Amino acid sequence: MSDNPYDVLAIKRDASAEEIQRAFRKLAKKHHPDLNPGDPRAAEAFKRISGAYDILGDPEKRARFDRGEIDASGTEKPPHRFYRDFADASDGHPYASAAGFEDMTGTDDLLSELLRRRTGTSFRMRGADRHLRLPIDFLEAVNGTIKHVVLPDGTALDFVVPAGVSDGQILGLAGKGEPGLGGAPPGDALVQLEVRPHRRFRREGDDIRLDLPISLTEAVLGGRVEVPTPTGRVTMSIPKGSNTGKVLRLRGKGMPRPQGGHGDMYVTLQVVLPENDPDLETFVTHWQRGLAHNPRRDLEREA
Repeated sequence: MSDNPYDVLAIKRDASAEEIQRAFRKLAKKHHPDLNPGDPRAAEAFKRISGAYDILGDPEKRARFDRGEIDASGTEKPPHRFYRDFADASDGHPYASAAGFEDMTGTDDLLSELLRRRTGTSFRMRGADRHLRLPIDFLEAVNGTIKHVVLPDGTALDFVVPAGVSDGQILGLAGKGEPGLGGAPPGDALVQLEVRPHRRFRREGDDIRLDLPISLTEAVLGGRVEVPTPTGRVTMSIPKGSNTGKVLRLRGKGMPRPQGGHGDMYVTLQVVLPENDPDLETFVTHWQRGLAHNPRRDLEREA
């Protein structure tokens, strides 16, 4: 059976501090002697789990272990086994310690009390963070909004979504997480935003894109047309002879930037012909120059 603390906690060597904490709490709940009275295997397993967390739950000890400066018992030389048995030490024992438990997150009062009894010291633990998901509309992400949010404990509050947020962005509410233990501060509420797609607008970084249908007359003769933007409609000039795919820019009509200013909005023209128009068919039939025009000439040459 491996004494490597990573193996004991069944985690990878690149595990985050949060992953280490979760692994320890899961195993501690399963093997704690007070929850398994009369089971010597649970007591031994809890000792190994506690020893592993004592190493990996302390960033300095973990770094020294990873560098090979200390072994799995935390000693500079081959283990004397005394330090690993700290979980059975009574208050005042030189190896009794609560180090490594102070930065855990969670709200399991029973486990917290059991750990306090085993270490013989007062137990302080920051409250767990609450993780929430908040769907918002595309235009709310662009312009900002205030959403009414109800936390898991029933607390209702108005949550400010600043302008320019992105899909998947996480916003924090300090102190709105689970309460701390032993006088420790509460955790935070971490709100992950889910921006719903818009049927017309598309976001690309700080810019917004829009496909704009225009008539054949507007494409040939040019003109001024109204264009929807996330902040309202504006008037834009269409140059004469515009084709499908031509891109026009509306400066400053994109996403708000955190450092100030806005991105741009790019409008891609889409020429739309009228359906079943006999006059247009008659004109094109007698339009000799149009009949001679070959827009695929370059492709044919390349082939």
